[in-house]
Amino acid sequence: MSRRAVPDARAVALTIAGSDSGGGAGIQADLKTMEAHGVFGTSAITAATAQHTRGVESTHVLPVDEVEAQIAAVRDDFDVGAVKTGMLATAAIVERVADHARDWAVPFVVDPVMVATSGDRLLAPEAETAYEDLLAASTLVTPNADEAAVLTGIEITDEETMRAAGDSLRELGADAALVKGGHVDGDSVVDLLATAEGTRRFESERVDTAATHGSGCTLSSAIAAHLARGASLETAVEAGVGFVRRAVRYPLDVGRGPGAVHHLVDLRDRAARDETGEDVEFVVEQLTDAGVETRAIVPEVGMNVVGATPYAEETGDVAAVEGRITRTLSGVRPNRGVRFGASSHVARFLLSTREFHDYRFAANCRFDEVVEEVLTTHDWQVASFERAEEPTAEEEASTMGWGARQAFADLGEDEAPPTVVVDHGDVGKEPMARVLAEDAETLMKRLVGLAVWVSARR
Repeated sequence: MSRRAVPDARAVALTIAGSDSGGGAGIQADLKTMEAHGVFGTSAITAATAQHTRGVESTHVLPVDEVEAQIAAVRDDFDVGAVKTGMLATAAIVERVADHARDWAVPFVVDPVMVATSGDRLLAPEAETAYEDLLAASTLVTPNADEAAVLTGIEITDEETMRAAGDSLRELGADAALVKGGHVDGDSVVDLLATAEGTRRFESERVDTAATHGSGCTLSSAIAAHLARGASLETAVEAGVGFVRRAVRYPLDVGRGPGAVHHLVDLRDRAARDETGEDVEFVVEQLTDAGVETRAIVPEVGMNVVGATPYAEETGDVAAVEGRITRTLSGVRPNRGVRFGASSHVARFLLSTREFHDYRFAANCRFDEVVEEVLTTHDWQVASFERAEEPTAEEEASTMGWGARQAFADLGEDEAPPTVVVDHGDVGKEPMARVLAEDAETLMKRLVGLAVWVSARR
């Protein structure tokens, strides 16, 4: 007897773009990104590029009729929920795609790919003017600063000129424009979404990496995937920008060039959540089983154990004890179970340390003269910061971020990172030792060892 098939119904999106033999951008990036967002990706290839992480070696553009045949085949068989365009190469292909955008009642996300991240040109100069008809039929256009300048004639230097370019693109007929600020100088990256309702600003901390190959393709594909699943335009853009922020923060170390953005980063991160939560539970269980000795390192405010997913970006990506681990007559016990987003204080500190070292687990412990003696005697790597020197809320958004930077600031290239960061406290603020580790097993051993040594000296 054969087993019953259980089909998985999926939203469908179409990418019309060039092929990147290096896999970081183009059709390859689009399909991986769509799949990572739960959308079935279909494709119409406009050109084959011999490309890698260092640049484009050669390009072969397909005849416009071959591109048309691919689009027609997809339209004939699939219920496409959204279309995104990338490298269209020639005026003839741009014009043909514009024809489809006009007579096809689905959202069109237009990424006007003109130049690769490496600087290699991907669009014939005469095709630039052909974009006007495609923009006029698009739901969203997503140019970077250089592309926006070509399309509008406005040189992009700051947010004011980005806003002007967004308005100009809407005047050309686009329903909305997302002008990307990655190429605009500044400590942060600002993207501006211009719609009929006004302009919305998305700001992200700039990541110090050259591995941005495929970022534009990945963003537009993510937005198209969300639109295909029925999301509103603003929701789709917000989700896409957040996704690419993480994809750039955790790039793929492939090729001999800078690498590529991580198209599956959210998928990998979600897959790691259960294991991360279980790791935190393991540490908590071991501390509880250690009995009365653990009491020696639990601070008055209680202890928390936190664990970040491998690609954590915010406190919602950090598992922690809901409530705290508190002292009892026989040892310690957690108030509640473990869940993601349960900690803000220790979680923010852990996330801040990840700017300097790949720590994934942390716990806050009691700090006094006995703990200090044990840390010194056993030669732990200890750093510290002084709350008395803490900047005001107007000067610094996060105390934990500032504290982590203070602790790691003077670390030399060859120096081991601290495994304990001491906060000496201040008026109304209990002194604290925050223990760090790359994995749960190491954190557990450090905490239990510290508890045993401190308990023996009290």
